[in-house]
Amino acid sequence: MSTKKTTHTQGQMKQFADNCHYLGLKLLAEEYPQMVDKAGKDTPGYFEFISGIVQAEAAARQQRRTEYLVKNSRLPQPLNMLAGFDFDFQPKLDRRLVMDLASLGFIERHQSILLVGDNGTGKSHIGRSLALKACQRGYKTYYTTCSELINDLNAGVYEKTLDKRIKKYINPELLLIDEMGHDRLELQVVKEAHLLFKVIDQRYKDNKPLIFTTNIEEPDWPEFLGDPISTSAILDRIFHHSVIVRIKGPSYRKYQGELLQKEYSENNDGNEQPG
Repeated sequence: MSTKKTTHTQGQMKQFADNCHYLGLKLLAEEYPQMVDKAGKDTPGYFEFISGIVQAEAAARQQRRTEYLVKNSRLPQPLNMLAGFDFDFQPKLDRRLVMDLASLGFIERHQSILLVGDNGTGKSHIGRSLALKACQRGYKTYYTTCSELINDLNAGVYEKTLDKRIKKYINPELLLIDEMGHDRLELQVVKEAHLLFKVIDQRYKDNKPLIFTTNIEEPDWPEFLGDPISTSAILDRIFHHSVIVRIKGPSYRKYQGELLQKEYSENNDGNEQPG
């Protein structure tokens, strides 16, 4: 009798777990014994017990959704957190503006962000941090560098897969085009401004925001992209609905390098043995 009862109980437990997986309740399928045990000790009411399970399942599903969005965004690792940005190092940067952008209201308002500044001033850090926040808020986001985008679409022209390739830049709710200007040598041969225009123009028509980072000032864009007419059209669309964030200041990477060199020199001086 005892064995039959145990077998039946195990069958019920398996059926319960299978039903949870079928309904997508992965957390409940894995942790229901602990939940039931805790409920037995705390003796909550029926509503509190069920509500706690639903809340835990919703939080777990949200976490899985965020992890999925971050993975598919292609954001570089390690991920940049806005909390890790040293605003004190860039005192000329409007901190209140950046924190306002971090609320992601610009996405709902169908606005874009243009981050302009010298190398090492934190443009990419801020852009990637905002893109990460978008993933955490549930927005489908995609990251690319300017050269990657142009080279990818240029390959699509020759392979006759342009329409398929361009969709990955058009479909996301937020697109981050990073590092325009860091790839001058790479784009000396392939200057395809009209391909970049296809992406910018379609997102503009669809009211889909983007984040664009560059160390190139507006007058120099035609020379960099190699097509004054397409570049003029790109600038017109980017600047129309964009919040422009200019970062004028020293390079944080250079500063960190100097600190490392100083630390290395001090350690060596302290370790020197008299001859």
